[in-house]
Amino acid sequence: MVRLDKIYTRGGDKGETSLSDGSRVAKHDLRVRTFGTVDEANAHIGLARQDIDSKSDAMLSRIQNDLFDLGADLARPIQSGSSGEDLRIIKSQIDRLEIEIDEINTSLKPLESFILPGGKASAAHLHVARTVTRRAERLITRLMTEDNNLDQTNPLAAVYLNRLSDHLFVLSRKINNNGTTDVLWEPGKNR
Repeated sequence: MVRLDKIYTRGGDKGETSLSDGSRVAKHDLRVRTFGTVDEANAHIGLARQDIDSKSDAMLSRIQNDLFDLGADLARPIQSGSSGEDLRIIKSQIDRLEIEIDEINTSLKPLESFILPGGKASAAHLHVARTVTRRAERLITRLMTEDNNLDQTNPLAAVYLNRLSDHLFVLSRKINNNGTTDVLWEPGKNR
């Protein structure tokens, strides 16, 4: 577990931070930007949890914990010869998202238009979290292709983010009275 006796360390005052393996990198390093964006999505999910049903809240609580796992995963590059005991996103976390997506989707009628972010405040917050999750996904795929980071980055981390954005989308529809109060795009309406 983590124990924080002191919140500030002054270690980052010159623009660097430590990864979990002890290596120092610039605060604008792509890996740091990636797990920082995951943290940002997590904060938006926290806002969405303010006024929702208990089942949705429990799902989002698990997801927030998973996102801390994901941040820990990204903060520790995979090293050749590592013990395999590092905290990593695993397939069962993705499977759980898929099961929940399918369960939520059974109560939703099929879409006949794209949805504009809106409706209830909690649904709108989930849409913001969804777009931040997509940004994190774009960053992680870039991380995996740059500077030979593919072997240092858990590929399931990108899969988790991809699935999470779908989860947040269907959950926002559920929160919007099972999609009945979704705000639908009307192409060309204001021409």
